[in-house]
Amino acid sequence: MKSVNVNQNIIDLEYAVRGPIPQRAAILKQQGKQIIPCNIGNPQALGQKPITFYREVLSLLENPNLIIREKYISKNYIGDFDNISNYAVEISEYLLNNMETGLGGYTESKGYYFIRESIANFIDKRDNIDSSKSDLQSNPDNIFLTDGASEGAKAILELLISDKNDGIMIPIPQYPLYSATIRRCGGTQVNYYPDEDSDWTLNKDILVESFQKAKDNKINIKAIVVINPGNPTGAILDKSSIIQVIDFAEENDLAIIADEVYQENLYGSKFISFAKAIGDKSIPLFSLHSVSKGFYGECGQRGGYLEVRNPPPVSNSTLSFTELLFKVSSVNLCSNTIGQALVYLMVNPPQQGNDAFDNFTQEKQTILDDLFNKANIIRKSFEEMDGMECFGKIGSLYLFPRINKLPPKITDFEYCMTLLEETGLCVVNGSGFGQKPGTYHLRIAFLPSIESLKSVLPSWINFHNKFVNQ
Repeated sequence: MKSVNVNQNIIDLEYAVRGPIPQRAAILKQQGKQIIPCNIGNPQALGQKPITFYREVLSLLENPNLIIREKYISKNYIGDFDNISNYAVEISEYLLNNMETGLGGYTESKGYYFIRESIANFIDKRDNIDSSKSDLQSNPDNIFLTDGASEGAKAILELLISDKNDGIMIPIPQYPLYSATIRRCGGTQVNYYPDEDSDWTLNKDILVESFQKAKDNKINIKAIVVINPGNPTGAILDKSSIIQVIDFAEENDLAIIADEVYQENLYGSKFISFAKAIGDKSIPLFSLHSVSKGFYGECGQRGGYLEVRNPPPVSNSTLSFTELLFKVSSVNLCSNTIGQALVYLMVNPPQQGNDAFDNFTQEKQTILDDLFNKANIIRKSFEEMDGMECFGKIGSLYLFPRINKLPPKITDFEYCMTLLEETGLCVVNGSGFGQKPGTYHLRIAFLPSIESLKSVLPSWINFHNKFVNQ
């Protein structure tokens, strides 16, 4: 067969979290080297146990015959499954009774309505929305269940980008989903740079500078992406930064894409949603959430949702923006049903008074405490590394330290690759996420066990101080 030209945008896109360093790590692992993978936010792959309540419900959904058995066991207290909570049985029955097509059938394109209704209630409760203020309440008809938050982000960007001069503002550093998708859709990436030395905060001057530079280059900017809590920085945006973004978007007629998948990974800090902060302003807002992160870590189940508020008018179609999103979701038929069920569980956790509550609450707190402890252990080790600094409150699943001291002509990619070869620690170079020119970083996910981290951190400290002082 003769050779063919393929989409140049696909050739050019990059995705560092599964790039050359993790690929090299896979080869080294095959050769017998012990690898400590800190390159990706994949909690259960690194030993985090699934939440018991979630897996109880999923097992009953996949095999409804167990529900009959569980009811018998709960009365007679016999058998191998007598530890499944009665509440898991109750919720499983509720889900199966409301999933009209069952787990094995296609759902409506947006996902089951009763689940979207639960998401809307969750959002209103999270944001303390008064039930009398209907104009501020979430609308189930504007919620789309997706195969992870990534699919929601891709759908929005695919609709917004109609020309190579269409620009999307993204924070640098950023999660490569955004740069890769913008590239794939043929649009233009417009970088803006949160202030690292001020704990990754934002102000309008930072945003205006990037906007004006792009505008001078004839770029038509349509939206701004905000990741809160941050990936890869782990930083949590304060109220002032959020208000600055909202004011900037309003003044420049931009949509906001709010990636809020780490909203449970706060470790004592406060989360402010963009939906709450926008209030009754008519700014287009696309909010994303997922079952992959938080304390649940159900990455492989691919559950998430996209909420649309104040959708922008469409000039070249008789269909509205939301109707076009529905068209896209219809082409995909629907998101997977297990992911939809997990989203329902995420927004409807066990409440005090049922027999799943105590164990669920304990498991949740143990996971979050463990993550925070591991983050602090790693961050403490930076104090023993020459020229290593880390800014911002601890959030999400990552630390993004700045390497202030590197040998001449050595990049953070070379640092991270050599670190892997010598210690087995797999992290991602800061340039894989973008960074302010003249700076060098790395991203490390604080997910491996404390034992694994404590075993490798002395080697990392020793490696680092030798490497930067060579």
